[in-house]
This record gives sequence, structure tokens and C-alpha cells, in this order.
Amino acid sequence: MFIPTTKNELNKLGWDSVDVILISGDTYIDSPYIGVSVIGQTLMKNGYKVGIIAQPELGSDSDITRLGEPNLFWGVSAGSIDSMVANYTASMKKRKHDDYTPGLENNRRPDRATIVYTNLIRRFFKNTKPIVLGGLEASLRRIAHFDYWSDQIRRSIIFDAKADFLIYGMAENTILEFANCIARGESPNDIRGLSYISKDPVKNYLELPAFEEVTSDKYKFIESFHTFYKNNDPISAQGLVQKHGDRYLVQNPPAYYLTQKELDQVYALPFERLVHPYYSKNGEVRAMETIRFSINTHHGCYGECNFCAIAVHEGRTVRWRSKESILQEAEILTKLPGFKGYLQDVGGPTANM
Repeated sequence: MFIPTTKNELNKLGWDSVDVILISGDTYIDSPYIGVSVIGQTLMKNGYKVGIIAQPELGSDSDITRLGEPNLFWGVSAGSIDSMVANYTASMKKRKHDDYTPGLENNRRPDRATIVYTNLIRRFFKNTKPIVLGGLEASLRRIAHFDYWSDQIRRSIIFDAKADFLIYGMAENTILEFANCIARGESPNDIRGLSYISKDPVKNYLELPAFEEVTSDKYKFIESFHTFYKNNDPISAQGLVQKHGDRYLVQNPPAYYLTQKELDQVYALPFERLVHPYYSKNGEVRAMETIRFSINTHHGCYGECNFCAIAVHEGRTVRWRSKESILQEAEILTKLPGFKGYLQDVGGPTANM
């Protein structure tokens, strides 16, 4: 079942409103390879009504308001990759194509999409429900960080986006715990894998050098990054705080990794493995060539390559699915239209390790 993206779909389901609206910088591909789809399907499996708005129009309210306002919260993601990486080459030339946009033309994902989409929500929904950031862009920009594109140290993205919360890393369990807290009217501030803004530091959390320090002292920046990097393992990591002006970024310890049973359950969700018809009518989505007949066997990588973000986003511990789960997915793929008798890829981020 597709996550609904239009009012007509809500009406067919008999829904007057949705509990959660997810905004994405990618088009809507309902696939286990797409983070927003995994989050949406996970929430729906657990009884929440979810809607998705992919690549919303920025110049009007036509897209961002079409599902109304959520009952619980908004979820905002720049998409499967950082929007600046999606939009520019390493030599800062504008990319012509976007593999996650119908028609391949790079004209739907704004620069710094997480910030832009959050501002878009606040423009048309004053004093709205909480906005929680997620996805690769938010996860990797969760503390004060060096931004290659502007050649500057930028604040945590939660400050620049003026969001309420940020969920970092693989969020399947965290988002469900977050939704349960919001639904019960409880504070989510103790949830692992969550970041938020506070007026005060949290007792027993490690304090990183302040934003003002890391912008003026390169050794303080190195100290901040090393402390941050060493505290990404859910078993040994401590919580972190970092002062930005008169407020603090609070980063709770990372969420515990999914067990094999939980990982199998994620890949057993009822994905359509297609681009939603609302978006597919606008043209080909090149990413489908890579993911439609591929199987992800595990999460995590211990390689720690300098050019790669997986160690910080997925973690350095490899967690794998059961053989039965992988074979069940393979059987599903063989029955899809267009299957040519072979799987394009069976693997994950760790290559041949």
C-alpha cells in the first residue's frame, strides 16, 4: 500500500486527517531503500495515519497544505542524500540531473532543503504541531559543522531550520517511540537518537566546545569533532551538549541498533516498490534502475572511509538480516513486472568486508 499523498487518497481510506505528514526532497518511491518510505510504513504498521508530500512546490501553498495539518507532528527530510551534494558537484557546478526526481531534471530539490521545507511549513501553518528533522542531511549536520559549500562553520541544522526536534541515524524505532510520546502528550526529550534545543545543559552529558569557539579556533573544532565521532556507538556513547549563543544543542545517546528480528520486520513491510502514480506521470526516476531489483542485506559499516558518512549515520557495527528474510524478499522481487531473471545487487554498505 502506498502512503497517501493526495486528499483523494485520504477520502478513499476514510481518513479525515493524518497523524503525521512526511516531507521529502526525493520524489515518493515506496521502497525499503528510501528512508521516508521506511519511516512512513513503520508508523502505518503501528496504527498511525501517515501522509507524504514529496518535493513540494515552494512558491505557493498548493502542495504543503494539500493534506491539511497533521494531528501529531511533521517529519522533514532533504531526501536520500544531502541536498547540496544532490545539487552540486565537488567543483561547485550545478548538477543537471537528479536521480530521485521524475524526468531526471534537477529542478525540484532546493539547496539546504531541510531548512527550506521547515520554513515552508511555518509560512503556511502558524504555531503548528512539532516539526522533527530526519534523514541524512539533518543527521550529518546535527552539531556545529564545516560546510564545504559556503566555506564556513555552520550551526547545528536544528537552529538554522528553527525545528523542534531532530532524529539522527537509522530512525525506525526512534520515530515510533517519538510518535507514541507525542500521542500520549508526553515529552520525548529522553528518547535515544533524539536531539533538541534547551536553555540549560543536561547533567552528565559531555559538553562539546561551543559554536562560538569552534568558529574561531581550529583546535577546538577538531576537539569537538573527535568527541562527537567517538560517541556514535549506542553501547558506549554518552549524551552530548553544545552551546550555541545562549542555548544548547542536546544530543541524546544513539538509539540501540535493530535486532535481527526487527530488521527482518522492516524489510517485510508492504512496500509497493514503485514510484507513486501521482509523481511517476511526470517522467522516469533513474534511481529505480538501481533499487527496484536489489536487496539490502545489512546495515552499518566499520570501514570508516574519510569520504563516507555511513559510520556516523548507520553506525560502525554491521547488523544483518536473516537468510529467510532475504530469500522472502527475493521471491517478492521475482514476481514484479519487469523482472529479467536476475537480481541487480544483493549486499549493503560494507562491500567485501
